Amino acid sequence: MNRLAKRIAREAIVLRIIWMLVFLLVWQIAVPLLGLVVLAQLVFRLIYAAPHQNLMSFGDSLSQYLLQIGRFEVFSTDEKPWPIADWPQAYPAEGEAAYQSRKEVDTAE
Repeated sequence: MNRLAKRIAREAIVLRIIWMLVFLLVWQIAVPLLGLVVLAQLVFRLIYAAPHQNLMSFGDSLSQYLLQIGRFEVFSTDEKPWPIADWPQAYPAEGEAAYQSRKEVDTAE
């Protein structure tokens, strides 16, 4: 390997380390945020007997974001998560149906 190739490889790993540190800090914020979403969803479920649609969607996309960070951190992928890439889209819910207000039920009929 020539000197230029070694220098480029060294610069690439230094840049990767910087991104890894940034995403490690983001992880430290996102995990407690997911915990708050879980608690809010639990309270909503206990009060209304069904989960909240927006909390379901945000919680799912946030958990996918954490997955993307984890995969980047352990070198499973070179794709950087948001804000470099798009925010992950939530998957369709497979569990309980989301809460619908009376207004939503009336307009659906």
